[in-house]
Amino acid sequence: MENFKKIVVLENDIEAGLLDSVLNERGIPHIMRSYHDTALNGIFQAHRGWGHVESTEEYEKEILSIYEEIVKGQS
Repeated sequence: MENFKKIVVLENDIEAGLLDSVLNERGIPHIMRSYHDTALNGIFQAHRGWGHVESTEEYEKEILSIYEEIVKGQS
């Protein structure tokens, strides 16, 4: 498996869904990691964000650019 690393922390499920969709459309390998824990009823998400996206270093700049566009679109 490739060396995946944390690229960006996502604030909410809308950002996560949009970013996941765009990355899938562009064929960018990634993993969406939610901070939700059913045992603690999602308490970490209130403090740490929804979760984060992981990918390889070669896609980091592209993912950050896409994320910035998504955040701008939500403003």
